Amino acid sequence: MKAKIILISGLVIILISSIFATKRSKAFQDQDPKKKEKYEIQLTEEEWKQRLTPKQYYVLREQGTEPRGGKYDKFYKEGTYYSAASLQPVFSSETKYNSYSGWPAFWKPVSDSAIELKKDTSLGMVRWEVVDSKSGSHMGHVFEDGPEPTGLRYCINSDALIFVPKGEEPPKFKKDDN
Repeated sequence: MKAKIILISGLVIILISSIFATKRSKAFQDQDPKKKEKYEIQLTEEEWKQRLTPKQYYVLREQGTEPRGGKYDKFYKEGTYYSAASLQPVFSSETKYNSYSGWPAFWKPVSDSAIELKKDTSLGMVRWEVVDSKSGSHMGHVFEDGPEPTGLRYCINSDALIFVPKGEEPPKFKKDDN
């Protein structure tokens, strides 16, 4: 009897996994694998090192992951999150939620053009990497276990973001202050 229950449980798990695997969101289907990696912001790695902090460089340019509990994980002020690489707005506090993952999570970017998704097969799995659309810099990954209305969880590193409270000026690079 135990063997029968285990077998049926396994089949149910496989069936449910298959259903979720075939349910693909529009965000994943629209990605063009042949899209050339030409970005508006083209810097040498030395220029990136000068522009970014060491933690930002590690996440954004070396596809690193910060430890759980980054500065924006349990942070819920009203405002806009900008890419630390390009300073373009990428996420809004209106779509941020607590995913209990240890990283800031959003269910939608500020616009479809703010980010790009790239297939990531590192670490022996298939995931979708979230990159800044102006620089191609790594921000995190997106998963299909988020809340409605999108069902997506954009799991983003705090070090890839700069938060600007509602009503304040967007960030500028130092050279733009002249």
